[in-house]
Amino acid sequence: MVAGDSLLMTESQGTHEQPHSFSAPVHPEWPPPPPYQPGTEPAPHRKKRTRGPVGLLAAVAIVAAAVGGGTAYAFQELTGKDTVATAGSSTTVVPAGKRGDVAAIAAAVSPSVVEINASLADGSSTGSGVIITSGGEIVTNNHVVSGASSIKVRTSEGKSYTAEVVGTDSSKDLALIKLRGASGLKPAALGDSSGVQVGDTVVAIGSPEGLTGTVTSGIVSALDRDVTVSTDENQGQGQGGDGQWPFQFGGRQFNGDTGSSTTTYKAIQTDASLNPGNSGGALIDASGHVIGINSAMYSSAQASSSSDAGSIGLGFAIPIDTVRSDLAKLRAGSGS
Repeated sequence: MVAGDSLLMTESQGTHEQPHSFSAPVHPEWPPPPPYQPGTEPAPHRKKRTRGPVGLLAAVAIVAAAVGGGTAYAFQELTGKDTVATAGSSTTVVPAGKRGDVAAIAAAVSPSVVEINASLADGSSTGSGVIITSGGEIVTNNHVVSGASSIKVRTSEGKSYTAEVVGTDSSKDLALIKLRGASGLKPAALGDSSGVQVGDTVVAIGSPEGLTGTVTSGIVSALDRDVTVSTDENQGQGQGGDGQWPFQFGGRQFNGDTGSSTTTYKAIQTDASLNPGNSGGALIDASGHVIGINSAMYSSAQASSSSDAGSIGLGFAIPIDTVRSDLAKLRAGSGS
């Protein structure tokens, strides 16, 4: 019997012997798993995210941008459109290549300087003023408008406005007036008088003897000069018709008697020609920024009339930093 016959015989005899299997043995799980229930699948494993330096910086940048944007918007909302232009603004008054050029300075700043005519009980007062907002706020000297029953203002373009006094500060010889119905005016850029040095080139713009937009130039002759002026409302240009503003300097009185009620402030001295009517006008630096409000000038002691009271190169201006520090109180109706 051959091997093949033997295998056939075995299968035909019905033996329980199984053929050889080559698969690996299967071991049942113990204990058996619980029956399957829908909805019980385990949540997928999520890798924990760590915040590295790049992610942290990105988050900080986003927050900073949000805060910065909110701050800028809030600043605009608080200040409004009628804000004072300053030397720190992005607007260039005089191009760098024209710095110190009197013609360029005059062209840039003259539209921001006005002539002021105030009606007084005993005459009239003529002076100047500096536009500080497009809506018609103007800084001038207190002695230009004190005691005025009405005020007329004329711009460099010849347009006339009626003005009203907002606030005065006789202790600093400053006043703030506001034009009625004005808009779109060109405000002057206020500079930083703390950086002014003796010898700096300056330009003065005002309305001496009613000559609107007169431009003169010179240098800063000295700093921190003690100038004393009257605080008497009746001590004005109209009084006596001499067109001069009394003041004291160095223990001497000039341009008449200042009276018993006086105030003293620190002033910038300049040799730029100032004459009656320049009071309240602008003293401007080489870059076109206003660094002072012209307030007093020395004239000949023998002068008998305004025509004889010419400038001899001794003029004084209130530093613009003093003006800026007083502006909020002037807007509120009074100075400090």
